[in-house]
Amino acid sequence: MTISTVPPDRNTSLSSMRYDPRFQVETRSDDFDLTAGLRLIRRRIVMIVAIVLLLMAAAATVIAGLKPTFHAESRLIIHRPLATTLGVDDSGRNNPLDVTSETERLLSRTIAERVIRDLRLDERPEFNPALREISPVDKVRSMLRGLVTGEKPSSPMRNSIEPIIPLYYKALRVWRDGLGDVIKIGFDASDPELAASVPNRLISIYLDERKDSISGRLDAAEEWLLQRIAEQRDRAKATRDAADKYQETMDVVSNDDAKVEQIKSIMELGDRQAKIEQNRTDVRATISTLESADDSSLALQTIVIPDSIAAMQRELRAQEQDLDRLLETFDNKAEAVVDLRARILKYHTDLDLAVDRYLQSLRAKLAALDHEDDTVRSALAAAHENRSRSALAQAELVRLQHMADKEQTALDKFEEQRRGLAGQAMLPGAELEVLSPAAVPLAPQGRGRLFYLVGALLASISIAVTVAFVVEMFDKTVRSFDQMAGISHIIPAGFIPRLKMKDRGNPSALFGGMQDGMFDEAIRAVVISLKQSNGGKLPKSIVVTSAHSGEGKSLVARSLAIELAANGIPVLLVDADLRHGNLDSLFNSGLKLGLNEFLSGQAVIQDIIHHHPSGIDFIPAGNPSLHRHAHPSDAADIIEMARARGEIVVFDSAPVLASTETMHLTALAERTLVVVKWGKTSRRAIAFCLQQLKSARNAELFVAINNVKPKIHAKYNFSDSELFANSLMKYHEFNP
Repeated sequence: MTISTVPPDRNTSLSSMRYDPRFQVETRSDDFDLTAGLRLIRRRIVMIVAIVLLLMAAAATVIAGLKPTFHAESRLIIHRPLATTLGVDDSGRNNPLDVTSETERLLSRTIAERVIRDLRLDERPEFNPALREISPVDKVRSMLRGLVTGEKPSSPMRNSIEPIIPLYYKALRVWRDGLGDVIKIGFDASDPELAASVPNRLISIYLDERKDSISGRLDAAEEWLLQRIAEQRDRAKATRDAADKYQETMDVVSNDDAKVEQIKSIMELGDRQAKIEQNRTDVRATISTLESADDSSLALQTIVIPDSIAAMQRELRAQEQDLDRLLETFDNKAEAVVDLRARILKYHTDLDLAVDRYLQSLRAKLAALDHEDDTVRSALAAAHENRSRSALAQAELVRLQHMADKEQTALDKFEEQRRGLAGQAMLPGAELEVLSPAAVPLAPQGRGRLFYLVGALLASISIAVTVAFVVEMFDKTVRSFDQMAGISHIIPAGFIPRLKMKDRGNPSALFGGMQDGMFDEAIRAVVISLKQSNGGKLPKSIVVTSAHSGEGKSLVARSLAIELAANGIPVLLVDADLRHGNLDSLFNSGLKLGLNEFLSGQAVIQDIIHHHPSGIDFIPAGNPSLHRHAHPSDAADIIEMARARGEIVVFDSAPVLASTETMHLTALAERTLVVVKWGKTSRRAIAFCLQQLKSARNAELFVAINNVKPKIHAKYNFSDSELFANSLMKYHEFNP
């Protein structure tokens, strides 16, 4: 801190004063604690109050327009009609009612339209936007919307129910209470009687709509059933007629006796065929035996033969036995033997003839058996065919009869459903149990206006404080030397407080003594800082500059010159801003020539110096159009001339970032004083400015922070904030 705690006497010589510059970084400006937050709120209190007032004005307008809202509510349970559970047949309505579906029915569009018409909600501005007065905000909003979309704003239709429906649903609420079957119906309105009327009226309309809906569905179902019954009756009659006609046409036997006779006939023919086959087998075997044998008498012994042939065979065997006995007695030539042999031969001949006739009879019998077998086979095939045909016809008849029975069953079912619908038509659509009807509410719903005002106030304060924190966070301007602690080769020259509005641009105030004593003391402290940094004596040339224009460098340069002159030190003030210099307005020199003319070779030093009665020599800027032809290096002649005359040269130079002439001046002068405007100059700009000056001259630079507001600066958490506040307090103690 460079401001002395006790203002020095103006009559005291500068050489006898000692000044010890202080630049200590005790606390980082980026650190945040509770004290820093409170300081932030204190220094931004004006902005916070302004934002709170603006937000509260808008919120108060909205809250003042709020109307009290009354809420009425009814509770009910919807049952399935009890009579539907008493029937012995399943009529299709024994399933329990779905509470969710019934809730949706309560919210149906048809019920909403009837409620709106019955209770005349379209005549209330609360629900009919066409009856409301359009506020200026709504007009502006519609106009802006029209500009964006290109459509002309349209006024609400008075006779349309469409704008009323959304507002009705917004005020209505139908919900299920927990997991039970209780349904709640609530309605919000500014009229308490209307709030109670809507739920009660909605319940009655729901019952009517439910009954009408069930009746309509039953009528449609009955009409459909009657049509299906007529069609089914025709199909049943057609299938029955087809079965009867088929039975008559195919002469299908349907009794069990006829079926038994057919089976018995087939069995008899089968037995007969088996016997014929057995006989044929026996006859073939006999014929085969007789035909293959050489001796018929031997073959006859193994087969069954007729009695006549068997008698002849026995007679032949007896004679052969007699012949054997005769041969035992007589020889072959005996007459008895010869006669017996002749008879035996005849018997053999007769037996062979008899066997031949028997074979012929067997062959005839076999042919008869074959013919009979063919006949039996034909009869059996015919019987089987008749049986198969009868079975197929019987199966087809059974199928036709089954189809007829099926169609008749379907017809009976349709008839039963029609009777069930007729019974349902006499039942109510649903049974409704109102647990608590909606009553007229005695008090409005929700919070009062005071509550909303308090909430709006708290919200406004939160928003305002947040905005203040955001503004403070994005504030990158220089307010303390702590923020320039990282820049090397700079010397803090002190704080210069903000000059009062009445003293700004007032030459009489500057030359006649500052009305703001703190400003005067701050300038004196800058002078002392320059003197002490220069080995106890003032530098012979000083360049006063800044990063941008409008930061108070000209005021500081004038004030330094005035302070030096007031202490009896010869001083030459040079307006070195070749393009925008305006120091001539302070001295009213009336000179036509200035520094531009001298640097461009069009004038000599004696022609451009103005001697002011205050003891200050002044060189104006001159014609700004000549700055392109100026040679800044010639400013060394002015410094040498002033040194020869024992004067201290103070250059009021152009801003560093706006002109290159300043770089040449700082290279020629002994000291450079950079003026930074408190709360305006950005840290980036001052860092770049100082970097440019260091590149021009590798020397220490003096930095003075101008236009400081002491009371606001004391609210920051910088290391020099409290020092500034203490200096201000002590100054007021010595200068009441």
